[in-house]
Amino acid sequence: MGRALLLTHTHLFSPKSLFPLSLRHRPTAATATKRIFHFCPPLACRSMDQSSIDSVTQRLSNHNLHRLSLEDLKWDHSFVRELPADPRSDSFPREVLHACYTKVSPSAPVEDPQLVAFSQPVADLLDLDYKEFERPDFPLFFSGASPLVGALPYAQCYGGHQFGMWAGQLGDGRAITLGEILNSKSERWELQLKGAGKTPYSRFADGLAVLRSSVREFLCSEAMHHLGIPTTRALCLVTTGKLVTRDMFYDGNPKEEPGAIVCRVAQSFLRFGSYQIHASRGEEDLGLVRVLADYTIKHHFPHIENMSKSEGLSFSTGDEDHSVVDLTSNKYADLPGRRYCFANQPDIGLWNIAQFTTTLQAAHLIDEKEANYAMERYGTRFMDDYQVIMTKKLGLPKYNKQLINKLLTNMAVDKVDYTNFFRTLSNIKADTNIPDEELLVPLKSVLLDIGKERKEAWTSWLKTYIHELSTSGISDDERKTSMDGVNPKYILRNYLCQTAIDAAETGDFGEVNRLLKLVERPFDEQPGMEKYARLPPAWAYRPGVCMLSCSS
Repeated sequence: MGRALLLTHTHLFSPKSLFPLSLRHRPTAATATKRIFHFCPPLACRSMDQSSIDSVTQRLSNHNLHRLSLEDLKWDHSFVRELPADPRSDSFPREVLHACYTKVSPSAPVEDPQLVAFSQPVADLLDLDYKEFERPDFPLFFSGASPLVGALPYAQCYGGHQFGMWAGQLGDGRAITLGEILNSKSERWELQLKGAGKTPYSRFADGLAVLRSSVREFLCSEAMHHLGIPTTRALCLVTTGKLVTRDMFYDGNPKEEPGAIVCRVAQSFLRFGSYQIHASRGEEDLGLVRVLADYTIKHHFPHIENMSKSEGLSFSTGDEDHSVVDLTSNKYADLPGRRYCFANQPDIGLWNIAQFTTTLQAAHLIDEKEANYAMERYGTRFMDDYQVIMTKKLGLPKYNKQLINKLLTNMAVDKVDYTNFFRTLSNIKADTNIPDEELLVPLKSVLLDIGKERKEAWTSWLKTYIHELSTSGISDDERKTSMDGVNPKYILRNYLCQTAIDAAETGDFGEVNRLLKLVERPFDEQPGMEKYARLPPAWAYRPGVCMLSCSS
């Protein structure tokens, strides 16, 4: 089977999930566990690469080719069939040994559940007929109140680090996977209910989720996908009709909130911790690491079964809860300067890989030389793709490090909105004869409240930028089209989510659905929707909107 190939080519690295930060160090596997590496400049972003978006008409046409009812979905249960199970099936909190999962059914309290929203593109992935979402019993199935025909639910066992410290067994504490769907393209998609009740991995929590956080996860999953960022998807969001108690700020003031469940969809919910938990338990469980490696290659990366190890090494960024198939699932960033802050994400990705290579070495799947190669490859790929991304975002003929670093410094000094600036930048003309006093006119809407000194700094940068553009040989219109294709007009800002949450908590789901349609076409102008591109209002800077806890 060639276990040593392992997930070394799981495409854990993706150019679509990068941040514009410069790698200063290329560590070895040995040194990466001892220090955090620094990246610069401080302003960060994600790639806005995206393939062309199908029109609604084309989507409906394709949808009509393979329409299935819930009862006709083509289930497969390779994870349950091929990997060792917990001999117990109760949800009592405990340590689960020598097993990859526990069979457990959804148990969230439900009373008159309601469908909040569903994603048509995700329904298309499953060949699911849109009419199924109109069924009166649909919310019962996706709240876990009624069993879905063909499903075989389970909670996965995994471990992980929290704030840099090994936390031991974590596992699916409130997420229950229903099984795998094989679509008409023979693609494998797992369905998972988040907030579906207690499992053995819930520790002393209730296994539930609230509408507030569920709206964010549902919308953010789809928004990131349509921005071109690999991510878990979201099929639907339902309310449970029951209240859940949460202390959102951990300040001793809990309150009751509406309960909800998101149906998450991914090709796999395996993560680094799925392997680490078994390696952490000593020689007896190292065989499970190799079994998981074989399983992952067989079902998700069959093209590397006969590939040499050096050809197969490739990794990506993330947090300490890192997906094996390069999917962003925990959409979370810390406050500036803290471990998980946005600017530190590349460091955390590198640190994660160091932990993962340690696991693979313990299971004798790779040796130290191969681990070091993976670390080096991460840095090389990171910077190569970062340069491509930033060159496209600025519409430059070639990468210009000095020009880009100066721009990011200017933006940080003047606190310029990242999204709106790059979208507006495409309006600049490659005309070196424009008078200095007119250079900033196209950027007037995004360069707010800057004084004379800062205007001079921006004018100087623009003159250099325009000179670079003038050497490209493409027209202003062509460049604008290209830049607008990688710089979105609309992103899912926190305050937009909060507006939708406030309405949803009163039973009005209209804004959730409007935002869903908006983020499905982030690069389009969408006339009439311009208000959604505005900067956050003053109220958006209060805790709970601009700063969020992980309480849900």
